[in-house]
Amino acid sequence: MTRTDAVPAGAHDLERRLGDPYAPDNPLGFDAILAADERGEAFAEGEAALDAYGLNAEFVPHAYGGRFARVDDLVEIMRSVYRRDPALGLGYGTSSFISSVNVWAAADEEQCRTVAAHLLANRKVACAYHELAHGNDVARSDFAALPDGEDLVLNGRKEVVANIQRADALVLFARTGTGPGSRSHSQVYVDKATLPPDALRYLPRFPSLGMRGVQLGGVEFTDCRLPAANILGRPGQGLETALKSFQVTRTAVPAMMTAVLDTGLRTTLRHVRTRHLYGRTAADLPWIRSALAGAFADLLMCEAFASAGARALHLLPQQTSVYASAVKFGISQRLLDTMHQLSVVLGAHSYLRQGPNAIFQKLHRDLKPVGFGHAARAVCQVSVLPQLPLLAKRSWAAPAAADPALFRREADLPALRMDRLAVSGRGGDALVASLPTALDALPDGTDRRLHDLVAHFTTELADLTDVCAALSPAGLSFMADPAAYDLVVRYVTVLTAAACVQTWLHNADGPDTFLADPAWLIAALHRLRAKPGAVADEAPEDVQERLMAELLDRHDHDRSFGIANRTYTTGKGRP
Repeated sequence: MTRTDAVPAGAHDLERRLGDPYAPDNPLGFDAILAADERGEAFAEGEAALDAYGLNAEFVPHAYGGRFARVDDLVEIMRSVYRRDPALGLGYGTSSFISSVNVWAAADEEQCRTVAAHLLANRKVACAYHELAHGNDVARSDFAALPDGEDLVLNGRKEVVANIQRADALVLFARTGTGPGSRSHSQVYVDKATLPPDALRYLPRFPSLGMRGVQLGGVEFTDCRLPAANILGRPGQGLETALKSFQVTRTAVPAMMTAVLDTGLRTTLRHVRTRHLYGRTAADLPWIRSALAGAFADLLMCEAFASAGARALHLLPQQTSVYASAVKFGISQRLLDTMHQLSVVLGAHSYLRQGPNAIFQKLHRDLKPVGFGHAARAVCQVSVLPQLPLLAKRSWAAPAAADPALFRREADLPALRMDRLAVSGRGGDALVASLPTALDALPDGTDRRLHDLVAHFTTELADLTDVCAALSPAGLSFMADPAAYDLVVRYVTVLTAAACVQTWLHNADGPDTFLADPAWLIAALHRLRAKPGAVADEAPEDVQERLMAELLDRHDHDRSFGIANRTYTTGKGRP
């Protein structure tokens, strides 16, 4: 069964409500967003618009009165927010989304309904995991919620938490046992309205270069008593719940932030088309066209990978402990690198805080947390590394076709089952295992250049399989040799290539003729083939020109630059 539209209706509705961000008379546009950023304040008008739309309902499952059914749909809806203001996306929406996923993963029915009602009333929930003393090592958290009779007694600090002060409720990761091991922590729900006024104090906001409109504060509890029934799920289940919920959020949040690159590319394109150099526009210069085409290919590549990861949560929940970390690791660095490349194209205009390009410097700053926020790239790398030998032995060495629904944009998906998410993938990797089958699936008459690129990654997978199958488990801890971590980079590169190839193959007869065009895939695979840290392997000139033609056409017809190729509200403000 397939859907008639790969884009959820909510995405179109939200676009209409938020209007043209470039239009100077739009109170929800870039001028107002930049003004709020300069003041270091949350974008109040934007939050009011999201309240009117009921954005929190997108985070609440249907069973509890909300609209959350598919991760890929939620991502596409949130891209309409992130492409305008990442601080609004995080400060209004993603903070509550990250918190609520833990509830849907572990809480009982009554707790789920309580949190759902809270969100549907446009209230906010903050997820308080972080402690500066322990960074991303949540298993060492000191914050305590120790049992005392039928109560819990909360003591300790949580720091650098989005919305900690203005949130109406908190999901706290806390030590509920004094013994060592993974069963000493739980997640605790706190409705701040039920607390005595002296139970907590707020710590000053941590100044930040980006995300100025997000309240990044801290809180300290002192002998605060709560009913033990406030524990979400079973006591001692906190770390397991976190590891499962991270699979959803590590996949979804970087996927949402690809929209930042969309606006970065759109802003750069608008500038070079109006900038005249040497008797022509800057957009006519070969190196600028190459940079823009490459950025377009990167965006399509990231969204193809993100889409496969999001759909895998529904179709392959036992395998997404690997995919989620890979998506976070791979997409975040690609987005950061590509925005930097666009800043080189813009030159001094990438720093300006006023004028038609001013939104770029804000987006460039606000994008930085994609690499370290919620979970650092290094943490994702560490989580993937020890799984490589089993992946090589159980999946990579046995090529098999993957479920087309992983890649087919109009395909329906089964319900998201949080209870089916697994802490370990146990060697399952249907996506990479499908790569060798793609070589035989290439249609007759396929561009030889594309055939050779797919063959290259198939050979790379074979070599990676041999190397990883021979790894010793003793060398795969966080103390592993740096060369071992390079294997994660190689794996994520092959995984991304497999997602792109299969996306092209399974959308050849879809409604989007460009997605069926081999040009974007050739360009994406060229860039993936480049060695880490090297200048990107640029696609052939005819391929770049095909991408530039598509990029210009989408710009002039108000279409998104990502894989969805959907209508964007951008026309009125276009020069």
